Amino acid sequence: MLATDTALVLFSGGQDSTTCLAWALQRYQRVETIGFDYGQRHAIELTVRPSLLEQLRAHKPQWAQRLGEDHMIDLSLISALSQTAMTEDIEIVMQENGLPNTFVPGRNLLFMTVAATLAYRRGLTVLVGGMCETDFSGYPDCRDDTMKALQVALNLGMDTRLKLETPLMWLDKSQTWELAQSLGGVGLVDMIRASTHTCYKGERGALHDWGYGCGACPACELRARGYRQFAAAAANKPA
Repeated sequence: MLATDTALVLFSGGQDSTTCLAWALQRYQRVETIGFDYGQRHAIELTVRPSLLEQLRAHKPQWAQRLGEDHMIDLSLISALSQTAMTEDIEIVMQENGLPNTFVPGRNLLFMTVAATLAYRRGLTVLVGGMCETDFSGYPDCRDDTMKALQVALNLGMDTRLKLETPLMWLDKSQTWELAQSLGGVGLVDMIRASTHTCYKGERGALHDWGYGCGACPACELRARGYRQFAAAAANKPA
């Protein structure tokens, strides 16, 4: 890659976005981060972001040199437009359209559009997001086709050559833990396990083997299952 390559990572403070940030820090000379306050029920994810950024800087000197400015954007209009289990304290259920009511219509489309606008102003060439359609809740705005179409639309609309990278797109959660280990060793795995937040309900009471969370929401179930598969595979590897 060219030494001038720069990236903007959509960084929520969760497992996937932290793994994506480590991935970007291994590849790009300058990396900035963007987070969104959209009235999410699990707003606690925003409170863990600063500590995670500092831990990532401390983890590798190379990462500290590359990790630049963090940007927090107010997108509270999302919660004003959407009545979902991600923005209101209501029971998580499946809807008639086959999607869980944790789906926030247009969220990732808006996230990427705002990120592209910031990247344009900051001179950043790559957008990195943790979208995945292998181990996910069926959200249509996480699909590879959606991201590819959005890349075309953004570049046409801004006359740019931005690239949208989704390093987790074809990985299940076990493989996402494996990727973290390959990027930063056991230290990064432990950081993600204990310091990130994924639980939709914002629960950070007890620390489980896979991290904090209620253990019952779709995000916790995916994370816990993936971690235990990852841990079992690691335990069975020859020394």
